[in-house]
Amino acid sequence: MENIPRGRKVIEYTAEMLNRQRRRQRAEQDSRTGAGVKHISIFRLNSYRSIDGDVGGSGAEKVNHSCDPNTAVRKIRGHILFFSKRRIQKGEEVTIDYRVRADAIRIECRCGAANCRGTINRKK
Repeated sequence: MENIPRGRKVIEYTAEMLNRQRRRQRAEQDSRTGAGVKHISIFRLNSYRSIDGDVGGSGAEKVNHSCDPNTAVRKIRGHILFFSKRRIQKGEEVTIDYRVRADAIRIECRCGAANCRGTINRKK
């Protein structure tokens, strides 16, 4: 709806907080679904806590991946915040680099960025 200046907080990733055990259970439950992999938006805050955006999310869980994103993540005192890396024009899609673990199942990227890695996974 409006231009966002560089360095501005865009959105906070908020939703259900999970401990390590509950995160593992949720991931195992997801992998057992008969219809394949369900979309699950778990963002790791630290080694003990994660946030599942699919349960009461703030909308940040809907931000799409790009290999050349216009926002960056900052974890500040138990909060996951998305800050603009550059000026974001009114009507421009907000994007983030998902940086899925390199050892996770490879997920193809189709972001269209000039520097696209071809995968949303981090490089080893």
